[in-house]
Amino acid sequence: MTYPIITVSPDTSTQLEQLGTKEKCWFQQGESTMFLFKVGRPNTGENWAEKVCCEIARLLGLPHAEYDLALWGDKQGVITPSLVPENGRLILGNELLAWVDKSYETAARYKTTQHILRRVIAVLQQPTIGTPTGWDCPTQVSDAVGVFAGYLLLDALVCNQDRHHENWGLISTPEHGLTLAPTFDHASSLGRNETDETRRSRLNTKDKGYSVESYVAKARSGFFENKSSTKAMSTMDAFRECAKANTGAAQFWLDRLYAINEADFSAILTQIPGDFISSEARDFSSEMLCINRNRLLSLNGTRQT
Repeated sequence: MTYPIITVSPDTSTQLEQLGTKEKCWFQQGESTMFLFKVGRPNTGENWAEKVCCEIARLLGLPHAEYDLALWGDKQGVITPSLVPENGRLILGNELLAWVDKSYETAARYKTTQHILRRVIAVLQQPTIGTPTGWDCPTQVSDAVGVFAGYLLLDALVCNQDRHHENWGLISTPEHGLTLAPTFDHASSLGRNETDETRRSRLNTKDKGYSVESYVAKARSGFFENKSSTKAMSTMDAFRECAKANTGAAQFWLDRLYAINEADFSAILTQIPGDFISSEARDFSSEMLCINRNRLLSLNGTRQT
């Protein structure tokens, strides 16, 4: 059994989406639901990576955007329903950080050293910010920072290197005020840009410096430790830093990860249709996930292969 591929009618009325760097557009399905169709860039695995990360977020119990594989004419992509209710607004991280720092470079999307994780945590610690609307919040995850720690655990697990300041935010509605948005946009994960030849050679190498273990250790988050940092924090260090702000929530997410194993990852990857993913990409992603799972569990002394 494979995940379904949703066919979007070529004559569906659309509205172009200006945010971001990919080809994308909004379309309406049914009477009111708006969906975003995003085209994966050529020669990448962005479409399958987005779907795999969505399903892993589901296993972890994280509030997340839903993604389905899709076709619009001859274009492969994914579709996702809007996270924002009709009377709401999505406030992205760059706008939020500009509220507390008037000099913040809102237009710089990538590698801005002003995107400091401690500042993000400080913003999310404001008592007026709630957990995602409609999500059944566990007692161990008491606030928005605790939920965000789960997002960063997901990033470390899948090597998501695209948590820049437009890939997290809040949702504002008259009914609920400000709430953390579900996690979204995970296509830059799981080595999705690597060629199959590179995947095979890394999986089979005896050179530790070229191994998959070495590869995942180099994954960088979109956060910086301070303005003078020369490179972004690793995805693992970003989770560690956020975990300090809510240790109970961090432990909860690690416990959820402990309950997931290699068979669960394989079950997700094998359901991606062959038109979207190669066998080399499946094997490489599975190895990445297993290694990162062990790395994360070792943070609290629990290591299970």
